Order: sequence, then structure tokens, then C-alpha cells
Amino acid sequence: MKIIAIASVLAVLCATNVDASCAGSKTLFFCNTVKGKQIEVCDAGDTINYSFGKSGQKPEIVIKVPRDKASTYQWAGVGRTESYALDIPNGKATYNVFWGVDRLTEEHAIEAGVNVLINNKLVTTVNCADKGIVSNIEGVNLKPTE
Repeated sequence: MKIIAIASVLAVLCATNVDASCAGSKTLFFCNTVKGKQIEVCDAGDTINYSFGKSGQKPEIVIKVPRDKASTYQWAGVGRTESYALDIPNGKATYNVFWGVDRLTEEHAIEAGVNVLINNKLVTTVNCADKGIVSNIEGVNLKPTE
């Protein structure tokens, strides 16, 4: 039974990596959305790369910004919600990828997704599905979001 369970886990991990565009770079954030698309942010060293779209297909949105143009919000250690975010600018738009957890509830509910802002005004939020969220935003070496 253990061998079957381990094989199942490896199959899932390998399937995730096939779709991942972070090959050769670090995954800062990944999730499947409630509407069946994927949000992914990769740290490629000189650039921060954002992609959005259906799994296994060419992404609808691909943004590569110089590292000094992206920014991050890091939780200060105070309050019931531990939260982190990445801001990826693209012209007048900013893609604010977020992850947060309510530390005081028994289920430790997680909220994650992307807020799309145009001219600093929220136009839409795309939420992640509850399972399979990968967040490595904590401690990322980017300038603080203003």
C-alpha cells in the first residue's frame, strides 16, 4: 500500500512540473483557480515571471519584469491573518498575487489568488481553489510594496 501511495504522490508532483513554466527557476507561487486556470509566479533571478491560463495550453497572460520592478508585501508578525503578496506591474495594470491564512481559526482557512488593478483600482479578483496552492512568497528578496 505504501508503494502505491508514494507512486501516486510522485505522479501528481511530476504532472504539476510538466505544466509548470518555472523550469530552471524557483516557484514563488502556484495554484489552480476555481475556474480551472493556473496562476504561476517564478523567480528567474534577473526577472520575476507571471503566467495565467489553462493547464497544458499556451498561457493567456505572460509577464516577465525586471526584478527591481516587482515588489512584495511581507507579513509583519502582527494580527490574526498572516499574509504575503507579490506585485507584478505591466503597463497600467498590476497583478497582485496574494496568499494569507487566518491563524486563529481551527481550520486555518487560506485565501490566495490574484487581484488585478488598473491605474491602482481593483478591477477583478481571481481566487485559487482550496487544494494544491504553493506559496514561497515569504522572505522573497524584492523591494517592499509601497
